[in-house]
Amino acid sequence: MRNTAKITAAALAAGALTFGLTACGSGQDAASDTSGPLVVAATPVPHAQVLDYVKDNLAEKAGLDLDVKEFTDYVTPNTATEDGSVGANYFQTEPYLEDFNKKNGTHLVSVASVHLEPLGLYSEKTDKVGGLKNGATVAVPNDTVTEARALQLLAANGLLTLKDGVGTSATTADITENPKNLKFKELEAALTPRALKDVDAAVINGNYALEADLEPAKDALVLESPDNNPNVNLLVVKEGNEDDPRVKKLAKLLTSPEVKKFIEKEYAGSVIASF
Repeated sequence: MRNTAKITAAALAAGALTFGLTACGSGQDAASDTSGPLVVAATPVPHAQVLDYVKDNLAEKAGLDLDVKEFTDYVTPNTATEDGSVGANYFQTEPYLEDFNKKNGTHLVSVASVHLEPLGLYSEKTDKVGGLKNGATVAVPNDTVTEARALQLLAANGLLTLKDGVGTSATTADITENPKNLKFKELEAALTPRALKDVDAAVINGNYALEADLEPAKDALVLESPDNNPNVNLLVVKEGNEDDPRVKKLAKLLTSPEVKKFIEKEYAGSVIASF
């Protein structure tokens, strides 16, 4: 049974999250009271679903009281973890985490690598990469790291060439060859699935593809290769909370054989366990 609470950035700004999390903590925030439940921020699919599986099937036996809070964006889970409103989060990759810390002065660290959601290229106009027309418009996520990842996916499939060494900092300015004269529409990652009807193709994060009822393993024109892929999704805490016994329990459960089997059965290759 899903019993998570969905929280948006607007609700957090209004103070709803602070009230909801401190009300049961006797004045202590979710991160500092290690005797209370471990509150974990997560995006709905697949992260909250995986956490719900842990909560419903594994947590009680392990002595873990787990409280899952859903967010629909990639910013507030980190700011909530930094300010102690939640004790951990589960939604992001290592490159994104490093970039976020650098840009926002946060102190967040990974405690477990859990799964990979291959980034994919999707289209309602063609069923193959070669079918993209000259001058086609491709929607890409607009955050620095994910846009670079999207461009690397397009480059790996022969749609463009990037400057050598740009890696996770690649932007459209780093394109050296664009044989199909592709045009790019930069959007917030969560909006890319909705853009499919208005563009020729879109590069979509795995979690947002799943939320939009796409099946990455079947529906994507191309997917990232899992081989040596650095974009594994992480369990993250604020630096200094790595030894919280609740966090250690959750990290162990998230990398358990039971969770691996759940991921394989539930997502059929659209989400890939990394342990």
